[in-house]
Amino acid sequence: MNRYAGLLRGVNVGTTRLSMADLRRLVADLGHADVKTYLQSGNVVFGSTSTDAARLAKGIEQALAGELGLTVPVLVRSGAELAAVVDGSPYAGRQDDPTRLLVAFLAAAPTKAKVAALTVPGNENVEFTVAGREVHLHFPDGGYGRSKFTNAYLEKQLGVVATTRNWKSVCALRDLTAS
Repeated sequence: MNRYAGLLRGVNVGTTRLSMADLRRLVADLGHADVKTYLQSGNVVFGSTSTDAARLAKGIEQALAGELGLTVPVLVRSGAELAAVVDGSPYAGRQDDPTRLLVAFLAAAPTKAKVAALTVPGNENVEFTVAGREVHLHFPDGGYGRSKFTNAYLEKQLGVVATTRNWKSVCALRDLTAS
């Protein structure tokens, strides 16, 4: 059985409200095992015999829409993928404050042209590295909350759905999906 994390975009941070109990039930009803949620922001960890992350994401999206009337993008990463994201961080060794390190998970790898054109707005001090379907972010002068280099900005510039998690959450999801 493989372990996965489902990352729901925009849950419990704006107008889309979803109880984690409902999310756990919904994912378990899809036939997934050992379903757990992490925090209140739409992180669900589960076991599945499937190896098709896109199909897993689509199943959760359809269940959210059909049962709860919610249109929520879902991105799924395997435990191995999350471990690689943590191991591959270009900034983790340079920053002790996990609120200044984030990862934007992308639904698909952006085109090379979009990546090449990506810049930080204004005079913000933000470092970023695009690696496949993730964008590693480092905010050395402050947190993500005051930045214009946001999830919505990344989606607009890269042309793909994104959902961002802070470093503490990324590491916790890696640990929860470890085999």
